[in-house]
Amino acid sequence: MNKLILASSSPRRIEILTKAGFIFDTKPCSKEENADKSLSSEQTVEFLAEQKAEDVFKRFGGVVLGADTVVSYNGQILGKPKDKHDAVRMLKLLSGKTHFVFTGYCIIADGVFILNHDKTEVIFNNLSDKLINDYVESGLCKGKAGSYGIQDGYNLVKEYNGSYNNVVGLPIERIEKTLKELLK
Repeated sequence: MNKLILASSSPRRIEILTKAGFIFDTKPCSKEENADKSLSSEQTVEFLAEQKAEDVFKRFGGVVLGADTVVSYNGQILGKPKDKHDAVRMLKLLSGKTHFVFTGYCIIADGVFILNHDKTEVIFNNLSDKLINDYVESGLCKGKAGSYGIQDGYNLVKEYNGSYNNVVGLPIERIEKTLKELLK
């Protein structure tokens, strides 16, 4: 029986896979995450997901799942905030506007290579300076693309069109069946 390995230590991806009933190991990628700045959002998340999955597959084998998530606003990729000022900047930029969340995923096993992405449209509420500052001070923005988590309990998101799990960090609906077949 194959063993599932998540090429990440993301608490959000771990939670999504666990809720879906998977038993797995976590082995973060040992390489520096770098993508060519000229790539589109879709290409960036797929490239980084593939890089993570290939690194972990070469070291451990099994069934490996790599994923990467970015927030894209007007074609500009918003990654994880460098600091509190960067988080405030991103949240002000997204306030009252529509953006897209892309998550690339790569599944590698013996004789199997799947690379794709999911896209969710997210519309933000108009955010007050107080809400932004309270959220940033909570520390919940750390380590999250676009400086936010849809699941964090703050009233940031007005609505979304697409996969909620994709915004959290893993479009489980797109990969669950494939993973279960590979793990038989």
